[in-house]
Amino acid sequence: MSDAVIEIERLVVRYRGKAALDGLNLRVPRGSVYAFLGDNGAGKTTTMKILTGLAPADSGRASILGLDCWAKATELRHRVGYMPERPRFYDWMRVGELGWFAASFHRPGFLARFNEWAERFGLDPAKRLKELSKGGYARAGLALALAPDPEVLLLDEPTSGLDLLTRREFLASLADLAAAGRTIFITSHSIAELERACTHVGLLRDGHMILNAPLEDVRKKVRRVSLRFEGAPPDPTGLGTVLEKSSTGRFWQVLLQDPDAGALAALRTRPDLSDIEDTAVSLEEVYAGLMARPSKPSENGAPPLVTRAGD
Repeated sequence: MSDAVIEIERLVVRYRGKAALDGLNLRVPRGSVYAFLGDNGAGKTTTMKILTGLAPADSGRASILGLDCWAKATELRHRVGYMPERPRFYDWMRVGELGWFAASFHRPGFLARFNEWAERFGLDPAKRLKELSKGGYARAGLALALAPDPEVLLLDEPTSGLDLLTRREFLASLADLAAAGRTIFITSHSIAELERACTHVGLLRDGHMILNAPLEDVRKKVRRVSLRFEGAPPDPTGLGTVLEKSSTGRFWQVLLQDPDAGALAALRTRPDLSDIEDTAVSLEEVYAGLMARPSKPSENGAPPLVTRAGD
């Protein structure tokens, strides 16, 4: 049996004849915190709509916990928590009334858990939603997403509008939720903060996955090599796929995808090179390097960058 909780296979979604998702393949392993990253318009929100059963795909399939996201959407709503990027509620309601209203659509225990999360997020149950700040409104949405005690959490920019301390507290709690067996699928533009919490990373560009791997593998696959040289700077050909290259005076560095260990070892034997360092880079640097690389589709239409199914 597959250990993937979320599975997407050859998913195609078109809007007015243009592909928002073009043969998307994705597997999210159980208990992971999966960071689903991409620029605006890459297809992240469309993917969320498919996973939450809010829209059907033109072709391909998407499933959560082995259930088809479109055909079994009602059943999945009791097992999956979802927070959209811009939640919309009945603003005349008070915070406590929001939980009471939503609880009528869910199983026993929902309201107690909503109240617990609302208190944890510092929400006043007597305050009307229209009186909340943007961050308070987002916290109410998070409380609703967590109240079903879901096996899977789908979070679309959940920390948008939250203050720094609340963002950090929430992201830190994701590790605890995953340790309890939950699977979290999250989009965010706060890449540096998300790196502290995520275990797996997916990068989406123009409806294609260009990276899908455990974070620890990403750190091995994308490295920064820096050195000092005498005479002419070294030729990076053969070191790996060069994502970035820069040189200032006698200082030279490259950002490499899939570095060749033998070629790097050969650099260290050259007498004209010194202070050679091979270091890991941040997820934000990986994102910038891969997103800036020109797209060169392979035979099956997918850019040939780092790809790996979830373990």
